[in-house]
Amino acid sequence: MNALLVVAKRPAPGQTKTRLTPPLTPGQAAQLYESFLCDTLDLIRRVPGARPLLAYLPEGAEDYFRALAPDFELLPQVGDDLGARLDNALTHCLSDGFTRAVILDSDSPTLPAEYLAQAFAALETADAVIGPCDDGGYYLIGLKRPAPRLLREVKMSTPHVTRDTLSLAAEEKLAIAQLPTWYDVDTAAELERLRAELSALPPDRAPHTRAALEGVFKRSPAASPRRETSARTRTLSEFEDTFLGNG
Repeated sequence: MNALLVVAKRPAPGQTKTRLTPPLTPGQAAQLYESFLCDTLDLIRRVPGARPLLAYLPEGAEDYFRALAPDFELLPQVGDDLGARLDNALTHCLSDGFTRAVILDSDSPTLPAEYLAQAFAALETADAVIGPCDDGGYYLIGLKRPAPRLLREVKMSTPHVTRDTLSLAAEEKLAIAQLPTWYDVDTAAELERLRAELSALPPDRAPHTRAALEGVFKRSPAASPRRETSARTRTLSEFEDTFLGNG
């Protein structure tokens, strides 16, 4: 039995996707994140043979997420840091009868659904699977038995999270498979990349994100994303924000 989890935080203006303000307003950034999450939920629903779960923050957000994803099992995020939260969520599933558990972020709305199917297929032979981001982090990690070191002993929020995870897997003598590289959306440059990608994709791909972006830029032409200077490029804390959903 497969568990497929997404991690998310209830969107709130001024607290959600703050690295997208500017070019977006705080309200637009929160709305856009919700659209990312809705497309990620739809992506998970298309994966056959997987139980959908949503690991959420903050503690009092259960009603919001139950309304947004009534067909998902809800699981509060528990832990003092990102690694602990990921480990607790995966270990919960693997201790609750699931034979494979995969957890992904909610900041990659155009992620191909086949990557998720590939993750479970990889776990038929590998001990773990990872989906690298091109910034050095990852958008997905999966296990078929608990491996706390892979999550708790990696220093998150660095450009070499994937590399360090692979090194720890080698130390633990765990076979780890790698999925194709993808990206998440935390900065204005990545938002520009997303808009360019959507313009080349079929209209049914990431429809919630597409609609949100069309609404934002139709109302606010001046909000067009700008290439950032080195001072505003992706910071080391954004990997954690990706998984906690508060960047």
